[in-house]
Amino acid sequence: MTKPWKPTKEQLLAATEKTVEDVIAPDLRVLFCGINPGLYTAAVGHHFARPGNRFWPALYAGGFTDRILSPFDERALLKSGYGITNVVMRTTASADALTKDEIIAGGQQLRAKVLRYRPRLVAVLGVGAYRTAFNQPKATVGPQQETIGDTILWVLPNPSGLNANYQAAELARLFRELKEAADKL
Repeated sequence: MTKPWKPTKEQLLAATEKTVEDVIAPDLRVLFCGINPGLYTAAVGHHFARPGNRFWPALYAGGFTDRILSPFDERALLKSGYGITNVVMRTTASADALTKDEIIAGGQQLRAKVLRYRPRLVAVLGVGAYRTAFNQPKATVGPQQETIGDTILWVLPNPSGLNANYQAAELARLFRELKEAADKL
């Protein structure tokens, strides 16, 4: 297992050329889907790695893990039936740098990945990204009407520390709702 480390400024700048490997396996209970890797995440090679990202604390608060995992422990999720991917694989300093066409193409690639790996649930972490990728302009947080094959689609807020619309307690509640739904399947 890789030990946690902090990237240098040079490593962050070079991260735009990198992608982050999916944490995925067939028949997962939940496949979490970020928008795209940020520079920090790509530099260290682990999902949701930027300090201040609330994914790992929300995952714990929602009951998915028995402790707050480090991004460097991400592969431990597979043992519990959880995985991580992204809508768009390209690394950017901010998701705002993605084009609409990239997000739509990423949605198509995600559909293919979901059909291949057959998770029970896919949780897209970003309302705007979901709306664009799946052409659902009125989508809100929570379960969606649309499915991919037998896979249920769910939308959660972007856990970035920059997303001030959702505080930690609200994120925990929303992640718990997803966990309860996953446990019923």
